[in-house]
Amino acid sequence: MAGELSGKVVIVTGASRGIGEAIARRFAADGARVAVSARTVEEGDHRLLSGSLNGTVRAIAEAGGRAIAVPADLARQEDRARLVETVERELGPLDVLVNNAAVTYFEPVADFEERHFQLMFEVLVRAPFELAQRVLPGMRARRRGWILNISSGAARHPQGPPFTARSGSTVYGMCKAALERFSTGLAAEVYKDAVVVNALSPSGLVPTPGVIHHGLNRGVPPERLEAPEYMAEAAHALCTGDPTKLTGRITYARPLLDELGITITGAH
Repeated sequence: MAGELSGKVVIVTGASRGIGEAIARRFAADGARVAVSARTVEEGDHRLLSGSLNGTVRAIAEAGGRAIAVPADLARQEDRARLVETVERELGPLDVLVNNAAVTYFEPVADFEERHFQLMFEVLVRAPFELAQRVLPGMRARRRGWILNISSGAARHPQGPPFTARSGSTVYGMCKAALERFSTGLAAEVYKDAVVVNALSPSGLVPTPGVIHHGLNRGVPPERLEAPEYMAEAAHALCTGDPTKLTGRITYARPLLDELGITITGAH
């Protein structure tokens, strides 16, 4: 496989299913050497959701790509360090980091459990921050690198009054808003080093196993549903684009693809 990512080393977190899996498969199809990371190693390890790291690796290998699985709990600092160390040892210096891993509890602020609050911030905010810290020295030295943080429309402020926002989404939205501000701030800091940092969200609702489990797709009209391939293609565009122009973005999949003149066939 020879493409714009040919030979480049990529980490995709949260790649056992959904958007992360789609991004990993798209990047591998373009020739990248992909390290996929999550907590679910084998199908059935997660008692509620389908998908696994080994399933993602098998799908990539069957398509002719190269990938390794590096299990990690990104709520743990030692696992964050081990992830980067393992990938650099097994595949080489990092070219692309995609921070996609997430954990979500839908609880109203008044009843939000402290342990859930801490866990969400560790995975959604602290882990992308620390992983970026760990890969930046090498990227800066080589004057090449892409960091992509996967965000959500939940980062946007609720519209009102009257308000109709989903009850319990405040902490998730707060974490994603923090991730977006981190993305633009870091992009400004490392622009002179030719390192690209962006935040990307779906422009519709992606019916991932997690979305379906939480019932977030109930009552959503079909035209608002978006296949994960749109996120994968937009992620590819952001991680292969001109580092002097396509950086510091808080963007959404379909508008970005329209802007760049990229079309997807076979996705709904």
